[in-house]
Amino acid sequence: MSPRPRIYRWLAALPAVGMLGGLTFANRVRPFVLGLPFLLFWIVAWVVASSAIMGVIFVLDRADHEEPASPNE
Repeated sequence: MSPRPRIYRWLAALPAVGMLGGLTFANRVRPFVLGLPFLLFWIVAWVVASSAIMGVIFVLDRADHEEPASPNE
């Protein structure tokens, strides 16, 4: 029996794509967002988003690995 594919693990690539792929878009000093230059805000926002995305992957992966309780216990 082959294991089920876990497509949601591809979400882990999203932070890298967002942080590195968006640098050409975000490469400017103005406007200031929360007192930070836009590029720095972009990077900080993706660091926070990365934590949230990894949390979602953790919850989905944990739910996928839960096994039903044994009737003997």
